[in-house]
Amino acid sequence: MKQPAVVDAHHHIWDLSVRDQDWITGPAMAPIRRDFTLDDLETEARAAGVTATVLVQTVDVPEETPEFLAAADGSELVAGVVGWTDLTAPGVADTLAELRGLPGGDKLVGIRHQVQGEPDPEWLLRPEVRRGLAAVAAAGLVYDLIVRDHQLPAAAEAAKLLPELTFVLDHLGKPPIAAGGMEPWATDIRTLAARPNTVCKLSGMVTEAAWDSWTANGLRPYAGTVLEAFGPDRLMFGSDWPVCRLAATYGEVLDAARTVTDGLSEDERDAVFASTARRVYGL
Repeated sequence: MKQPAVVDAHHHIWDLSVRDQDWITGPAMAPIRRDFTLDDLETEARAAGVTATVLVQTVDVPEETPEFLAAADGSELVAGVVGWTDLTAPGVADTLAELRGLPGGDKLVGIRHQVQGEPDPEWLLRPEVRRGLAAVAAAGLVYDLIVRDHQLPAAAEAAKLLPELTFVLDHLGKPPIAAGGMEPWATDIRTLAARPNTVCKLSGMVTEAAWDSWTANGLRPYAGTVLEAFGPDRLMFGSDWPVCRLAATYGEVLDAARTVTDGLSEDERDAVFASTARRVYGL
């Protein structure tokens, strides 16, 4: 059976000659310590039947987002960009307007900050951060949540306090798949999903599992939890390429996502693999 077209709601690119990715360190990360370009992506994505993608920030520096917007401006594949800006700065609204005015600025669909690296588990609830998040909402953008599982309660509270902002959870909130743990992650996921302004990406699972021994069936409990909590209309597929290459090829990630959603109807699969991303990001 011919598979329907796919929207990849989460991938990255980087050029190490332009900017170091200081998180790519150590022997285990060596397979991805090289440049990854849109041309590299296009080869793998097109082969997998992907027709549109969302390019997501990797480092919290102001220069990256204009570069990504310019790259998207020249790409038929990249339909949206999730960039970065300093949410704590007083001029967030002006910065977002400036980004919108740049080449490719019409493809800016969201903002993300590396909350997973913040030592304060309640960073999202700081008054200056909430002020920045409100500016993101006022600009008509969504906010991508890159958090670790212990930061999920703060994410749920932020979503409660900012009902006008759509929060998109990346990588299922990084559950402890390799360790086989479910709690308190599963309970915290349900609390977050109870907020109607939240969405989740079916992404990043293979790299939270054991890289050399993961199986699609091993991912099922985690995929099933977010599917039950959010429903297909608030769940979207993302490859997390090229980070996924630490554990799987692009095609293997997509196949795994299809396997863990094999009980869905045709319309529900279309939501997970295309229409949710198109609606939430306005692609």
